[in-house]
Amino acid sequence: MTFAGILLAASLATPLACVALCLLPGLRRRVCDLLPLAPLPALAAALIAPDGSWVLAPAPIRLVLALDSPGAVLLGGAALLWAAAGVYARAYMAADPTRISFAVWWLLTLAGSLGVFIVADMTSFYLMFSLVSLAAYGLVAHEGTPRAESASLTYMALAVLGEAFLLLGFVLLATAGPTGNPLIAEAVAALPASPWREATLVLLILGFGLKMGLVPLHVWMPLAHPVAPMPASAVLSGIIVKAGVIGLIRFLPLDQPAADWGTFLIVLGLFTAYYGVAIGITQRHPKTVLAYSTVSQMGLVAAIMGAGLQLGDAGVSRLAAYYALHHMLVKGALFMGVGIVAATGARRRLLALGVMAVMALSLAGLPLTSGALAKFAAKGPLGDGLAGTLAALSAAGSTLLMLHFLRLIAKTTPLRADSVASWGLCAPWLATAAASLLAGWMLFTPITGYASALALTPGALWGSTWPLLLGAGLALSVARTGRNLPEIPAGDVAALAVHALPAVRRLGDGAERLDATLRRWPVAGLALIVIVLVLAAALGGG
Repeated sequence: MTFAGILLAASLATPLACVALCLLPGLRRRVCDLLPLAPLPALAAALIAPDGSWVLAPAPIRLVLALDSPGAVLLGGAALLWAAAGVYARAYMAADPTRISFAVWWLLTLAGSLGVFIVADMTSFYLMFSLVSLAAYGLVAHEGTPRAESASLTYMALAVLGEAFLLLGFVLLATAGPTGNPLIAEAVAALPASPWREATLVLLILGFGLKMGLVPLHVWMPLAHPVAPMPASAVLSGIIVKAGVIGLIRFLPLDQPAADWGTFLIVLGLFTAYYGVAIGITQRHPKTVLAYSTVSQMGLVAAIMGAGLQLGDAGVSRLAAYYALHHMLVKGALFMGVGIVAATGARRRLLALGVMAVMALSLAGLPLTSGALAKFAAKGPLGDGLAGTLAALSAAGSTLLMLHFLRLIAKTTPLRADSVASWGLCAPWLATAAASLLAGWMLFTPITGYASALALTPGALWGSTWPLLLGAGLALSVARTGRNLPEIPAGDVAALAVHALPAVRRLGDGAERLDATLRRWPVAGLALIVIVLVLAAALGGG
């Protein structure tokens, strides 16, 4: 066993061991102290062993842990945010009587979310993906309010649906590859020759797209984030959705050009990017706005992946991971910052809002931030055509949405005018914000291959600036006519479905009455059948 293998195994074993410690009464009360420590082996693995691997069981069982460049980037970012959010959660949940159950769900979700980045065989990936999906239910439902219960049920229903899509897709994928439990890379390599190729790709995109929040499978996100505790929202939006990103990176045959499927992903991704902004600016809760922002940003990641699939460029996986890392850390800082602003009085409020403004506009590509670097890197695969232009314009939409978010949190009223957020909340928030800036610059050249100086040229700086100016202009226009914006409920499509239920019930009642009438009038029913058969025959003859 190599040192890299030990670190990879410890990445999974540590959070699960912390869960096991909860069975001991003497340690159960201290489990929240372990939340910041549980992700540290994964952080060490990402930094020390970015190309490590360990075969736990040989073929045909095949249980394999391995890291590649995209996996190491996402694993390191996830571990860093889990650790910071763990410090935040320890302080945030200190007075919560149900903090032990929260910690158990937290650790289970942590194990699954780290596992999807380091497992290399299909069975283990499915188990880790299922663990992160199902365990997150406990974080969404933790508050126990009617709204939380409704959101958690919606989340669970869609999570199970996503698992069903992936299970079917994995079965079809496995039939085309080696027998037993194949490695992911082996199964994907056999996919282009599979007779089930089209159906497999549909199921994979549905399953991973649901986790990423691609429209119309996004509805769980704006329902779940606002009701979850603040640290849970940070990891749900920052990390959990990245299970879908690593899924597309691992399972799409990016080294084989697939123009139709690539175009489909680009169109779906860009539509999702604009849709998230359009619905997000109608929301009145800051956390809901951030949820729709995640929908929009994940649409851009899907478009980047689609561009790579269109060209058959496997290198795009590193760019998608880099963009996802930027979003992961910035969005985690923003969710933690919502709690900071709410707990900060007038004296330090301006400073807190200033940090939040930098983080929020980083999502839109504020020059010199990780957002500007991520969007610069995305221009390569998306090109200068229609897709690249729409992706650049989406930054103006992100600016509009983030200015709307900043206006909402600026209006929040602290508990007391002189209140100050505790250091246990402020330290991890500031650390995450700083990490988003530092990691973006440190990894820009190693991951993208571009020299850092390219992002500082006048053309690059102007390319980051004009969408912000356009977005700011749109924000001023919307502010003047804000009362005319429709009030769309969080969950949009799901809310429309709920409102449509009475009509569906009335339609069902009408069908039952029609059936009862036909049963009472057999001659009329027979006549109806005859008419249908005659029409069918006439159409067939025509």
